[in-house]
Amino acid sequence: MNWTTVKRIFRSGLLDFWRNGFVSLASILVMTVTLFVVGMTLFAGVILQTALNDLRDKADVSVYFTTNAPEDKILELQKSVNALPQVESTQYVSADDALANFRERHQNDQLTLQALQELGANPLGAVLNIKAKDISQYDAIAQFLEQQQALSTGNASIIDKINYFDAQHRQALERLQSITDSAGTLGLVIILILVAVTIAISFNTLRLAIYTSREEIQVMRLVGAGSFYIRAPFMVEGVLYGLISGLVTLILFYPLTYWLGSATADFFGGINVFSYYVSHFLQFFAIIVGTGVVLGAAASYLAVRRYLKI
Repeated sequence: MNWTTVKRIFRSGLLDFWRNGFVSLASILVMTVTLFVVGMTLFAGVILQTALNDLRDKADVSVYFTTNAPEDKILELQKSVNALPQVESTQYVSADDALANFRERHQNDQLTLQALQELGANPLGAVLNIKAKDISQYDAIAQFLEQQQALSTGNASIIDKINYFDAQHRQALERLQSITDSAGTLGLVIILILVAVTIAISFNTLRLAIYTSREEIQVMRLVGAGSFYIRAPFMVEGVLYGLISGLVTLILFYPLTYWLGSATADFFGGINVFSYYVSHFLQFFAIIVGTGVVLGAAASYLAVRRYLKI
């Protein structure tokens, strides 16, 4: 195919697009709604997954040691914990570091700092933070620590208190995971329905365009035009539907994400959808515009194949 033929195909597709302006506008509007839902599903998935990951990161077991617990015993316990197959990582915070962190958190609370100064000695003990590989494994780690709580120096246990991700918190996290999965499934179902509706409307739009061009098509047949040459302008028309719809959708998302950015940053694990949209714009462009172009091309291909009889 030479360059002249390509230009003729695109010129013919553009003329058909403008000639059928009203039906083209209807197809673009319907396809824009579909692509908008696709984009919103992507945003919802990112927001829910970020919130879920944020909760998972906050889930851990914290072991608080007595103020007189020997450091070598604490490090020995940390070594035993690290050997557990359920443990992903541990973090040891010494008593001095715990005191420094406490002072930093209450640097504006002069009453608390004054009371701490009057105590003289450090009232805080060391802390061992333990993160599991999976939220279902925190019970096993907690049981191991409760067994180790019998460790003692003389008659006193070195472990003062154990705080861990209990069943109630795990149930809340699992419920959020279920909501995330259900939202993804529901979004996929809605997208598939809208895709079918979009293809059907674009199909009928192109069918009408083919019908209005029937005499032109007959002339092209008589002069020996090939099947692809007849189909190609309608394919171009369908691709234009998708391209314009994708660009309109991307433009709509800019003010919408800007408006929702601060709200999502406050309520969903610190993610700002506007910042995310800007930083991942190329990905959104590829997905939204790509989906629109594929939908338009698929609809035009089906319409031409079904009604041109060539």
